[in-house]
Amino acid sequence: MIKKLALSMLIAAALPVSVSFAQSYPAKPIKWIVPLPPGGGADIVARNVAAKLSIGLGQQVIIENRGGGGTIIGAQAVARADPDGYTLLLSNATTHAINPVLVKNLPYDAIKDFSPVSLIANLPIILVTSPALQVQNVSELVALAKSKPGSLSFASSGNGSSLHLLGELLKLKAQVKMLHVPYKGAGPAVTALLANEINFMFTSIPPIIAHVKAQKVRVIAVATPKRSPLMPDVPTIMEAGIAGVDAYSWNGISAPAGTSLEIINRLHAEVVKTMAMPDVIATLGNRGAEAVSTTPAEFAAFIKAEISKYDSVVKASGATID
Repeated sequence: MIKKLALSMLIAAALPVSVSFAQSYPAKPIKWIVPLPPGGGADIVARNVAAKLSIGLGQQVIIENRGGGGTIIGAQAVARADPDGYTLLLSNATTHAINPVLVKNLPYDAIKDFSPVSLIANLPIILVTSPALQVQNVSELVALAKSKPGSLSFASSGNGSSLHLLGELLKLKAQVKMLHVPYKGAGPAVTALLANEINFMFTSIPPIIAHVKAQKVRVIAVATPKRSPLMPDVPTIMEAGIAGVDAYSWNGISAPAGTSLEIINRLHAEVVKTMAMPDVIATLGNRGAEAVSTTPAEFAAFIKAEISKYDSVVKASGATID
């Protein structure tokens, strides 16, 4: 009887601590690592979302750009961080779907080393050309590439990125030879396009939208199965008769594996509120991103499906890290 009473007292004493811990989180600023340089679509999305999350959580959510290694450096840092809810990752297709199927000896496991919180944004990918390149559509681009094998160059945000793989898929499906030029992030790639250092690139809309509006670059296609409501007048690549070159970029929030369910639920609740705010939806929409949210379980299932998809893309394109 005494033992049972003692056990009951211990359990009762522990419960308030757990509840108190859940209610007190977060008690200090949260570091949100974006594994890419500033200026790209992921960075733009993260900064807009972080501002609102800071208000909802009652603590500042600080963006830390930790680019390099094709997003590996930033992702690995979060995978190795303490699972206390104070270090998060801006997950994307590269960190959680492409690297696992393209990088040998990846220093983290995209499934086992993270606790998914939520998907936060979908970003349609577009095909843009330098105005100096005298083509108006995908058919003309392909015809030019075939007339000058290997002479046209396309930029990407880095080796093994979704933008790189789309370029490789275009080469494969259109049966053309073109040069891939990787940059350290979408921002530098866009700068190269504006300077006519490369001929074209695939990119999400946020880092390029201002230049599109200023008519400094030409959008000739969207890499989605259907036309995007964000750019309804822009045809799909499939409309040019080239099937199979489609994908979209996405962003999500992940925590280190082992993060408590209480913390994941707290973060998830604020993310859902944030992504449903009219001003967040409008702001991201104006920048070319669709605000979304999922449950942690739905995000986990989505990641597994993306790994399977990109495994097929890598095998079909024969893409490798240059």
